[in-house]
Amino acid sequence: MSGLAKGEKVSGGKSQLTQQGSIRRTSLLDAAETVLVAKGNASASLRTIADAAGIRIGHLQHYFPTRADLIKAVLERALDRSMERLADATGLRVSPDAPSHIQPSQGRADTADIVAVVLAEQDDPRLVRLYVEVWALAARDDDTAQVVREFYQKYVTHVAALVQLNRPEWPADCCRARAETFVALVEGAALLRSGIAGTRSAAMDAELARQAVRLLSE
Repeated sequence: MSGLAKGEKVSGGKSQLTQQGSIRRTSLLDAAETVLVAKGNASASLRTIADAAGIRIGHLQHYFPTRADLIKAVLERALDRSMERLADATGLRVSPDAPSHIQPSQGRADTADIVAVVLAEQDDPRLVRLYVEVWALAARDDDTAQVVREFYQKYVTHVAALVQLNRPEWPADCCRARAETFVALVEGAALLRSGIAGTRSAAMDAELARQAVRLLSE
């Protein structure tokens, strides 16, 4: 047996997804998101996700050998979608393979627009629930925790690049610290603004946006 899943082919010694394989992979990620959001992290086993996708668990493991591999792909897709929304709204293009490389449409990024895009994502209860369930899973599973740490390292690197774009005179460690604080502020705010851990107010939203903008450029 070749060890390749249906929908995969070898090119130059590397496994690549065919169009059919890419469609299948997308459906598996959709199933994983649905299970996490609808049933919670406690039910997010590979078997449950395979059942939701209508396939055997062995077929799922051809694409994602472990649950951590699947969670990593779910998070990467979520981040890619966020970067696309940011690009559509601001003209900023971030290379998925080079998190610190940003291609702006102009010399500086409008930080208020960036913050507005990031905070608008928290209006999607499904997306917030997805992150909450992944965090809860990471709290109990070391492999998932490592995946989440790597995800946020990449996220912080994107934000640090945005800070450096606007303030090229700032040293790299300062931009990194600003980025880490921005991510901590925004991610923590998601729990309050979604209603999971508190109530949302217009005053809080305005102050949150102000502080987030300040971290990126002031």
